[in-house]
Amino acid sequence: QVQLVESGGGSVQAGGSLIVSCAASKSSASSYYMAWFRQAPGKVREGVARIDSDGRGSYADSVKGRFTISQDKSKSTLYLQMSSLKPEDTAMYYCAADRVNWLLLPRYRYWGQGTQVTVSS
Repeated sequence: QVQLVESGGGSVQAGGSLIVSCAASKSSASSYYMAWFRQAPGKVREGVARIDSDGRGSYADSVKGRFTISQDKSKSTLYLQMSSLKPEDTAMYYCAADRVNWLLLPRYRYWGQGTQVTVSS
């Protein structure tokens, strides 16, 4: 069992930056595949970014070049650095983990409770 706790969400104006974090409850979580998802009201949950074991990230086209995923394995923490934020980035942001690499599909076994990001125009 892995527990995930997101933090760092908030409100920001368009063009601004924000970093959200996800702390895992166990150090072995560093061996899990991890990803960030988001869900806006009335919309399906979408994959935003995922990270490989070598630290390389891959991104949804909608955030490519603006978001950066990273991981501090010593702290069992996953980060999502967001810049040039747009109103359409407004959503609840979730981190997810699993021993299976689901890429950006929302099929991960473990999920955090989410942190709200609101971008105003």
